[in-house]
Amino acid sequence: MEYQHKELAAGRWFTLSFMEQMANIGSEVERAIKWKAKNNPEYSKAAINRGLELLELTKADTRNVNRLKELARLYEVLVDYFYFSNQYSSSDELWHKYFYAFNYAARVNKCS
Repeated sequence: MEYQHKELAAGRWFTLSFMEQMANIGSEVERAIKWKAKNNPEYSKAAINRGLELLELTKADTRNVNRLKELARLYEVLVDYFYFSNQYSSSDELWHKYFYAFNYAARVNKCS
């Protein structure tokens, strides 16, 4: 597999905490949403693909074995939102709120 995040895929990703991993995924989701709002589907797809790649790396992290169900569902719902019919009725606002908590927690943990 050809990774966009080569350095992270080479092992650095597994040094990040779960909160940091999720915050980074959230950053790519935010970029995808912003590019979608700017009517640039090419950049939006590139950003969500990077986010999904990071999510796959998070699922591969052995420390996250107890979170696999949540991570697999997150992957499913993100793909549905960005590529299919949005049967789960997700929204930009939902994604902002979901990932904000991880950004906040990652930042608080870095500062303490």
